Amino acid sequence: MAQAQLHCLCLLTLYLTTGYGQEGRFSGPLKPMTFSIFEGQGPSQIIFQFKANPPAVTFKLSGETDGIFQIQPDGLLYHTKPLDRETRAVHKLQVSALDAHGATVEGPVPITIEVKDINDNRPTFLQSKYEGSVRQNSRPGKPFMYVNATDLDDPNTPNAQLFYQIVMQLPKINDVMYFQINNKTGAISLTFEGSKELDPIKNPSYNLVVSVKDMGGQSENSFSDSTSVDITVKENIWKTPEPVEIVENSTDPHPIKITQVRWNEPGAHYSLVEKEKLPRFPFSIDQEGNIYVTQPLDREEKDSYVFYAVAKDELGKPLAFPLEIYVKVKDINDNPPTCPPTMLVLEVQENEGIVSNIGTITAHDMDEANTVNSVLQYRILDQIPKYPREGLFLIQTYTGVFQLAIQSLKKQDAPQYNLTVEVSDKDFKTLCHVQINVIDINDQIPIFEKSDYGNLTLPEDTAVGSTILTIQATDADEPFTGSSKIQYRITQGDNDGRLEIVTDPQTNAGYVIVKKPLDFETTAIHNIVFQAENPEPLVSGVQYNASSFATFNLFVTDVNEAPQFSQQVFQAKVSEDMAIGTKLGNVTAKDPESLDLSYSLRGDVRGWLRIDRVTGEIFSVAPLDREAESLYRVQVVATEVGGSFLSSTAAFHLSLTDVNDNPPRLVKEYTGLFFCYPLREPGSLIFEATDDDQQSFRGPQFTFSLGSESFQNDWEVSKINGTHARLSTKHTGFEERVYNIPIRINDGGRPPLEGTVSLPVTFCTCVEGSCFRPAGHQAGIPTVGMAVGILLTTFLVIGVILTVVFIRMKKNKGKENIEGAQASEVRPLRN
Repeated sequence: MAQAQLHCLCLLTLYLTTGYGQEGRFSGPLKPMTFSIFEGQGPSQIIFQFKANPPAVTFKLSGETDGIFQIQPDGLLYHTKPLDRETRAVHKLQVSALDAHGATVEGPVPITIEVKDINDNRPTFLQSKYEGSVRQNSRPGKPFMYVNATDLDDPNTPNAQLFYQIVMQLPKINDVMYFQINNKTGAISLTFEGSKELDPIKNPSYNLVVSVKDMGGQSENSFSDSTSVDITVKENIWKTPEPVEIVENSTDPHPIKITQVRWNEPGAHYSLVEKEKLPRFPFSIDQEGNIYVTQPLDREEKDSYVFYAVAKDELGKPLAFPLEIYVKVKDINDNPPTCPPTMLVLEVQENEGIVSNIGTITAHDMDEANTVNSVLQYRILDQIPKYPREGLFLIQTYTGVFQLAIQSLKKQDAPQYNLTVEVSDKDFKTLCHVQINVIDINDQIPIFEKSDYGNLTLPEDTAVGSTILTIQATDADEPFTGSSKIQYRITQGDNDGRLEIVTDPQTNAGYVIVKKPLDFETTAIHNIVFQAENPEPLVSGVQYNASSFATFNLFVTDVNEAPQFSQQVFQAKVSEDMAIGTKLGNVTAKDPESLDLSYSLRGDVRGWLRIDRVTGEIFSVAPLDREAESLYRVQVVATEVGGSFLSSTAAFHLSLTDVNDNPPRLVKEYTGLFFCYPLREPGSLIFEATDDDQQSFRGPQFTFSLGSESFQNDWEVSKINGTHARLSTKHTGFEERVYNIPIRINDGGRPPLEGTVSLPVTFCTCVEGSCFRPAGHQAGIPTVGMAVGILLTTFLVIGVILTVVFIRMKKNKGKENIEGAQASEVRPLRN
């Protein structure tokens, strides 16, 4: 009894000292109520004081009390033991008010006790050890296994938000992680390096130590657990198959399986992709990875095919890099030899000796070169006429070279012979026809019509291709044969090959043409010697003499020529932070007349450069900026000094390399960021940053943080990737206004640059998910009352104007009437 009285005294003391006696907040009439209490609190914690209305004198408690909740006769509700949310998260209680006889006067009234969670449970992995396997060269980032942990705390609070991470990898080669884990899901996948480097021959297995923390891994006081993960590396079977050979024009039933590919796991979807667009694509693949040729192939149409095999998952995303499939079409002998497109015509002189080569016939075979299918053999089948005898000619079996077989020919016996030649491969034969003309012997030399063609003066800028002289020689041999055809060449006076001679095949006239530009400074006088000769050799005992030579003197006059640069494009490459006055490069030019030159710049629109007029050295005169122009192009002008002031131009290209001189900034102006007011739960917004400096192949790697410590209680910034970050609220107690949040962005460059930007976030009333503000609250927008007042004032002004106009019109009309009356009064009477 004494113990009970002491307990009541303690409750009363606690009740009074904690303010529970105050009416309204911690006490009140009996009505349905809900209370939220943190679990783990000590015993004898007062919840509420219910007030009794006569004739009620006491209270009764029932429901899910679990021996924890009690109520005093005076209505004081309390719990005697710590609550445990994991045992029961919600207690449904009923409170009744009783009179002095124990009869229920009021109630029972439902009372709900919600047990709020505290972090009193550590996360636990479902297994103490996990085992998994992965194929080498698997796609990075694609999970191949999961680890899972549970936490008995409230999943809707940070207490049960789990954070996974890999603590250790064994072996860890070159300090590179081959595996990664999704911090939220526990999915384990390969890193980019792991996708490239895993090799079951070098290291067939790996061990990971994986930890899990609650509180999202953000608190130092979070609970944790760890587990071991054994991973076996399997050989990658997604490999490029060996090259395939297919015999052309196959008569077997199609489609025919030619090779196959296999993804490392079942369930992949296979397809083929052409490397080059073809009118028809004669290959297919089934969902087992078997590749087929769907129709006969023709090597002469296309001798090889290259295409790709692709494996995708059920969502259509590629599982790995495509495999290149190479198919070679194997040749069969299905093409006969073909003759030259026009009949071959050869010439032979009367005095040609036995076994002299006359010419060559070249036939073709469309089958694969350098194989037995395309090896050709030649044989003479017929000779017309057969006079003075048969077999005057022979042909080399494999080369097709014609030779005289028995004796020299005489044109008086037969001026022409027609041969029928059989060309054959191992399966086919073709007949070709060859005409051999017997021509007169070359016993006459060409003779110039004159031995001296005099003098000619030309300026050095004479156009290339100009005909400057016509020369003529004659030959008494049979016309239009190799014995009478004349070829001209220059034997002296043109060492640089500036002239050439073209022969007219009908008249044997020779046209001397400028082949290369003449140059006064190199050679002012050319003493030319021409020679006329035949393509056919002269007969024994006949030689060319002075009659086959002629002379000609060419005088080249000087022309003032523009300066010439040593190259048309000069290039330089410097860093954009190069100091003003630094030499960037130099240009050089020469004047053909050896005049002095003056250099200048043209097109220096940014005013970055200066050139030394004498030396051609180029210097910087202003700060360079790669972000403004990474490749700066100007023209350099070289002008003669003291002459005719001729000039020429060349290009100067200045390539600027980047330095880290631009701080990060927001990618755009964020003006529409908002949260709906009042904020019901913490929210977040995503923003993006950029940098005007040149980026590496990995792209920007920015880090983000709040720009002021005063905002850290309300906001937090978390990095998503190298360019994006998330701005999150830490609570819901924000006012309805605009907050300008300073964000500090660091580019991590060399040297690192940092920029602080302001991100405006509005808390506003929302209508259908959009930010809404009443017009009366917006500056510059009139209210409804103001609008009505303005409208009435406008009508009043218009009325006044109309009234004035109306009065003026009435006055004018009256004045006109008076003037009219006066005029009639003074008008003279007529008789």
